[in-house]
Formats: sequence, C-alpha cells, structure tokens
Amino acid sequence: MLTDKEMILQELEELPEDSLQEVLDFIRFLKEKHAEAGLESALLSEKALSRDWLRPEEDEAWQDL
Repeated sequence: MLTDKEMILQELEELPEDSLQEVLDFIRFLKEKHAEAGLESALLSEKALSRDWLRPEEDEAWQDL
C-alpha cells in the first residue's frame, strides 16, 4: 500500500509539465496557510498567558536572570 506522499509523487510523474507550476503554487499556498495558523494560535494565546506573565510573583521569580 502506497503512502499519501508516494501517491502524490506518482501522480506528479504523470502530470503534464505545463501543470507543474500550478501544483507548486498550491503546495506553497498550503505551507503558508499552515504557517499562518500556527502564528494565529500563538497570538491568540498571548493574552491568556499574559495574565500569568504580568503577576508580581513572576517578576520576582525572574529578576535574577
């Protein structure tokens, strides 16, 4: 049984050369989409985490570093 990656590579081999740029554009779109999702999660969690970061106990714990 082929993996998804192997099936994609097999399909790429059969694809006409003039369609490869379109496939490359789509792959880059997917990579950017996933990168943006990770960044969005980090930004959304910043507010929740800042409640802990901004406590006097945290400042005291980190003051010697």
